[in-house]
Amino acid sequence: MKFKTLALAATVLVALAAPVSAQIKEHVFKVGIGLSEDHPQALAVKYFAEQLAAKSGGKMTAKLFASGSLGNDVSMTSALRGGTLEMTIPDSSTLMSLIKPFGVLNLPLTFNNEQEADAVLDGPFGQKLLAMLPDKGLIGLGFWENGFRHVTNSRRAINKADDLAGLKLRVIQSPLFLDTFNALGTNATPMPFTELYTAMEQSAVDGQENPPATILASKFYEVQKHLVLSRHMYSAWVLLMSKKAWDGLSPQEQKIVQEAAREATVYERKTIRAFSETALGELKKAGMQITELPAAEQAKLRAKLQPVLTKYGREFGEATTNELMGELTKARGTAATAAK
Repeated sequence: MKFKTLALAATVLVALAAPVSAQIKEHVFKVGIGLSEDHPQALAVKYFAEQLAAKSGGKMTAKLFASGSLGNDVSMTSALRGGTLEMTIPDSSTLMSLIKPFGVLNLPLTFNNEQEADAVLDGPFGQKLLAMLPDKGLIGLGFWENGFRHVTNSRRAINKADDLAGLKLRVIQSPLFLDTFNALGTNATPMPFTELYTAMEQSAVDGQENPPATILASKFYEVQKHLVLSRHMYSAWVLLMSKKAWDGLSPQEQKIVQEAAREATVYERKTIRAFSETALGELKKAGMQITELPAAEQAKLRAKLQPVLTKYGREFGEATTNELMGELTKARGTAATAAK
């Protein structure tokens, strides 16, 4: 009798377990990015793939397609919406044309440090933005860090705000980026990232703006001499999945994707921050001349950009902008309390 009871219990357990394992099917998600295979973003995609495989018993994984082999941020985001690509990780500014409030994340001279950004993006404000994506055919799985953006160029050292005037700089294909750099006196030129290295090599543009990790991993030091630590804007990426791909997953599979994405987000931020810390030293070794804007010159940048902040604060929605500033105030208050 005892053996019959044990056998029955084992049969029940197998029956209960079967639907769960049956819900996990073979999936290989194509993940397209514009950056090189050794960039921290790419390393985090590989980590995400490892987590997927570990959590699904090897049934689910992700395959990286780097260096723009599947297109640029704009075209890959469009491919996700159409269901012809599963995942990509564009700059948040790419989503402005679909959902205006995403633009507030790129308002110049807004975030002071990475910890503030984490608090806002992982908190209610960031989650509210991600919740707007499904209506546009996208699923937001988290925010990854790109970092504080700085200006490089091949013509001259930048020691003061006015030194930027006259430089032809490539910017992200976004009205906010165009207006920001035109307000600083540059000739802002929108261009896909995948075309940038060649454009600088051929002197079609004088320079560009990006965080140190991207400048180093993309070998811009080969075609750029000067880097100024302008910290003019904080830049975040959005880990995206096609809603069509997401809707094709079982609840169990969706849970695995979300868990892997959460772990990959922690890994990506840690990896890119460590990489960024050493990047400036590596860029110096590679021959770049690095300057830093004094506080007074940073204040001049802010003054020049005030009309841009006012214009886009309204355009992205005053309620959204005020909500962001409120979250920043909270984050600063928490940081100040913790420092005491």
